[in-house]
Amino acid sequence: MIVLYIRTMLKTEEIQAFIQIVNSGTMTAAAEQLQLAKSAVSRRLSELEEQLGVELFHRTTRKLSLTDSGRAFYERCVQILDDLTEAEDSVSELHGEIRGQIKIAAPLSFGLMHLGPAIIDFQQQHPEIRFDIDFDDREIDLISEGFDVGIRIADLKDSSLIARRLAEVSMMVCASPAYLREHGQPQSPADLQQHPCITYSNIARPDQWTFIYPDGKPLTISVNEVLTANNGHFMRDAAVNGLGILRQPTFIAYEKIASGELVPLLQDYATESVNAYAIYPPTRHLSQRVRQFVDFLAERFEGKPYWEECLE
Repeated sequence: MIVLYIRTMLKTEEIQAFIQIVNSGTMTAAAEQLQLAKSAVSRRLSELEEQLGVELFHRTTRKLSLTDSGRAFYERCVQILDDLTEAEDSVSELHGEIRGQIKIAAPLSFGLMHLGPAIIDFQQQHPEIRFDIDFDDREIDLISEGFDVGIRIADLKDSSLIARRLAEVSMMVCASPAYLREHGQPQSPADLQQHPCITYSNIARPDQWTFIYPDGKPLTISVNEVLTANNGHFMRDAAVNGLGILRQPTFIAYEKIASGELVPLLQDYATESVNAYAIYPPTRHLSQRVRQFVDFLAERFEGKPYWEECLE
């Protein structure tokens, strides 16, 4: 009965506004995601509540929270929209094609160097797909900001998000030949305290570098920060120009290492590694286009990453 009611009595834009308010947490954020005025979103919510004859949210000056009726209605609306998406995908799949938009969030350097070419190849294979891409190193809230899939390079914390491992990301300590001629080469991680170091500011403690000693014991060194930045390309170029010692994922530094512009250091001491993941919100039905794109990425980056092979 509620399915028939939604289809016949309620407008799709009212339901979409309601779902976006829940996902975003605020009316303002929902309006930004829907690219509407806040007053328009508020009006749609009011019209929806009037038609249903119930309040969907508890309203305070600080936040909105779902009522019991609102929570039940939200769960049913999401299920119905998922069913409609699944039906649309099934029809498209029968005709051998996928279509629609995939909204992606990806870190800048990895996105430009490695994800970008993959997206281009995927879109050439599936010309009915449209991509909306946000290249940014900040940690994006996929649900509240309306993303279908994100690329995250980290040790993932416990999360409600679904993660698909794409590749291992190893770290390497390196410096330019000119820097090493002038300052000498560190022989152990402890020596880094006497060298200027270039650090990445988008982590909690940029100055803390952890190494695994040959006996398997980890040791964290507080390095001497001379420069900190939130972009890996800038950091790499600063190291190439002799500003200090750099610790960086090999997927950024590998070309400069292969060319000899950067020299690997402290290779007897392992550094921490993380993984690159494709992450997406846990929905009962993952759209066929997102599923195929994530499968495409997993296959493309399967095995030893090509940037690691360049260093052998």
